[in-house]
Amino acid sequence: MTVAVVFALAAALANATRLLAQHVASIDIPKRAGGRGSVSYLLHSPLWLVGWAAAAAAFLFQAVALHHGLLSIVQPLLVAELVFTLVLRRYALHQDIAPAAWSSAIFLCIALAVFVTAAEPQGGSPTPDSAQWLSCLATFGGIVALCTLLAARGSPMRRAALYATASAIVFAFMATFLKAATQTLTSSGPERMLAAWPVYGIVACGIGGSILQQAALQSGPLSISQPLFTSVDPAVAIVVSIWIFGERYTNSPVKIIAGVVSFVALVIGVIMLTRTAPATVTASPHYGDTSSPDHSAEP
Repeated sequence: MTVAVVFALAAALANATRLLAQHVASIDIPKRAGGRGSVSYLLHSPLWLVGWAAAAAAFLFQAVALHHGLLSIVQPLLVAELVFTLVLRRYALHQDIAPAAWSSAIFLCIALAVFVTAAEPQGGSPTPDSAQWLSCLATFGGIVALCTLLAARGSPMRRAALYATASAIVFAFMATFLKAATQTLTSSGPERMLAAWPVYGIVACGIGGSILQQAALQSGPLSISQPLFTSVDPAVAIVVSIWIFGERYTNSPVKIIAGVVSFVALVIGVIMLTRTAPATVTASPHYGDTSSPDHSAEP
């Protein structure tokens, strides 16, 4: 369990690095660049490449965490990405951070710790049956498709929120497939893993989730998309962990209430941190700029 927690937090740090690097690279795209011009610009951007290196590290750290721990523990811990992002914005981008943002980050960390401790997720089956896979994939696949269709039009905030929600769901299933693939790898070897479909689900979710995530980053503000990236993912993972893997939580009524309250507090902490953190990224590390203070939320 200690290994799972450590590597889950390492994955959260790598994810924060990836998201912030790619967001800064995206907003630096010249306004006159077309579709191909944007792709070419990003492929030649060192910051964009750093983001992909961080993504690879996050994938490996998450795989180790999922191998040693439960889906319902690892994915909620990834919410710590928001806290790491705040730290990176202060010390990498040199943005001024309001005291209220640091207080919100501490509140979020406490809520996360209480949730993981009180809920006591345990048990589960490493080999779900086909009916469970199909019903769960059909349900959440439909939600992703609906969010993507609705995101085709509307305000920047609405489009960013819908794309971010769809992306978070896809990445939650990427973690699900990753857990199933690592189980096959350790129990039956690489040949059996490559012959099973979850490993290809990882690839499909990685591509689809990245496309949706990039659409969210380019459609609207980071203050809208990032909270959804980090809160929808664990919420979906908890549902999937029960639905597919049969993981269960404590039977103690007191601890169940504490778990529910702490998860609600976790969501509140995400919202508080989003509201009190700098609303926009105003400095780019490869330019060496220093951002001006900005502690207001975007309308």
